[in-house]
Amino acid sequence: MSDPDDAAFAAARARALAVYDAITLLMLLGIGVLIVYVLRLGPLTSPGAESSFGYAIGLMSIMGAVLFHVVDRTYRSWPLGRRFSPTPPGPVSVAAQVRFLKVVVFVAAAAGIAYVIAGLLV
Repeated sequence: MSDPDDAAFAAARARALAVYDAITLLMLLGIGVLIVYVLRLGPLTSPGAESSFGYAIGLMSIMGAVLFHVVDRTYRSWPLGRRFSPTPPGPVSVAAQVRFLKVVVFVAAAAGIAYVIAGLLV
């Protein structure tokens, strides 16, 4: 006779894989619907096409978030256990804060320069 833990392990693995398979199938179906929708949408200059395109982009964003959530949840509750444990985050230091501010200033300056150059070219 098999161990009861083996049966619980097999049931948990089957449940996790069934949820993952169902979400993956629904996401692939949603992507297919969006591809057909984009092909039927036509040019974005037609009336109402901009808002329809916005709805499609919003739906794709939601699908991406759901897919990320399912993969994260599956990873956290995977019955086989984690293959590695993440390292704990390091302490926040003054050097790390200064580096972050340098990156923010650099990105803001690059965005400002790109805006000015785009304004000159257009």
